[in-house]
Amino acid sequence: MFDTHTHINTKKYENILENTITNAKNNGVNKILAVGMDLETSKLAIDIANNYENVFATVGIHPAYVNESNHLDLDYLYNNKKVVAVGEIGLDFYWTKDNKELQIKVFEEQLQKAINLNLPVIIHTRNSFKETYEIVKKYQGRLTGVFHCFSSNLEDAIKTVELGFYIGIDGPITFKNNNTELIKIVKNIDLKNILIETDSPYLTPKPFRGKMNEPANVRYVAEKIAEIKNVDLSEVIKQTTKNAKKLFKIKEWYLWKK
Repeated sequence: MFDTHTHINTKKYENILENTITNAKNNGVNKILAVGMDLETSKLAIDIANNYENVFATVGIHPAYVNESNHLDLDYLYNNKKVVAVGEIGLDFYWTKDNKELQIKVFEEQLQKAINLNLPVIIHTRNSFKETYEIVKKYQGRLTGVFHCFSSNLEDAIKTVELGFYIGIDGPITFKNNNTELIKIVKNIDLKNILIETDSPYLTPKPFRGKMNEPANVRYVAEKIAEIKNVDLSEVIKQTTKNAKKLFKIKEWYLWKK
C-alpha cells in the first residue's frame, strides 16, 4: 500500500519515527508520502525522505500558514529528487475568511509553480470547494494532482475527476456517522481515480478512532473501500498503489536512481 498523505514530518513523530515507519512496513504499507505545510515541515519531509528509501516528500504552504510563510522561501527545496509534489496547498475558509484574498493569491502562485516544475499538486479544501474548483479549472489540462481528504459531495467528486484529479479517501470513510456522502462517492467513483490516505496524525480510522493516527492504519481505509465496492482488498491495494505511482512519477524516480 501507498499512504499518499501523512504528516510524519511533525514533532509528534519526533521520537517515534523509526517505529512508525517500521510498523507501516510490517502492515503492508511500503510507501509513504510526507507532506509539507510550511518551510519547516517541508524541510523535515525532505530530511526524512532522504533517510528512508520508501518515504517521499512534498513542498508547499498550507492555507493555514499563508500569513506567516512565503512560498518563495521554499523554492530551493524543489531541487531534491525525493520531492514529488507541490503541497499541501489550497483554500480553507472553515477557520478564517479574513485572509481570503491572500489564500487565493498564494494558492494560484503555487499552482503556477507546479506547472512550471511539471509536478502534481496536493490540494486542501475546506468550506471552499467552489472557489478551489473554479481556480483549478483555469489550468485544466496543464495540471494534475489530488483533492486530499475529499469532503464534498458526489457531484463535486465527479467534477474533480473530470479535471484530471484524484480523490483522496481517509479515515472518515470508516466512521459510522456523517459519512453517507463519502460512501456514495466511493461507490460511484472508479478505483482508477482514488488514492488512499491517513492524514496522520489526524483522522484516525476505526477501530483506533480517538488515538493518534499512523500510516499503518491506511489498511483500514483500503478495507472499507473494498467493502463498499464489493471487491477484493487486493484489487483496492493494487489499483490505488498504481494510481499513486503514476501521479507522483515514482517509477521515474527509481529509474533515475538506478
